[in-house]
Amino acid sequence: MNGSPSPTLRRTLCGILGVAAAGAALLLPAAASATPRHAADPYEVVTVDPTGRIAADGTVTLSGTYRCLGSGPVFVSSSVGRQTSTMNVRYGIGGSRAVCDGAEHRWVNTGRPTPGSLEPGTARVEATLMELRTQGLLPLPRFHAARQQDVTLVAD
Repeated sequence: MNGSPSPTLRRTLCGILGVAAAGAALLLPAAASATPRHAADPYEVVTVDPTGRIAADGTVTLSGTYRCLGSGPVFVSSSVGRQTSTMNVRYGIGGSRAVCDGAEHRWVNTGRPTPGSLEPGTARVEATLMELRTQGLLPLPRFHAARQQDVTLVAD
């Protein structure tokens, strides 16, 4: 034995190193894109009004204000939920296009969750300002602001 690895061992090691290098090459761009490149500006904000409305047919209307800066399409999305002893259920309540010019604007979203799932009373609302930015061929989300708070749903 002359101290150098056998040809079979060399091929095995090269194969393992090749797979590891290929895996790293695939994972590094994903890790880099998962890291936020632009954190939300503290100037950007979304609020939720303390009162929402629920109609007799179950339609929920939520509202608030927002302020943002952005170049791509930005949306205000909202959801409402109730926590029970066994689960936390959330329902999407519409979405609307935002105007991101630095000024404060109102948003109003309306949606109808599963009939009978919500009733007047306290509910947890989340509102989010999200922009879709194209990177390569994919539109990726950039979050401008988010807010969660309890509101009172009142019968319309």
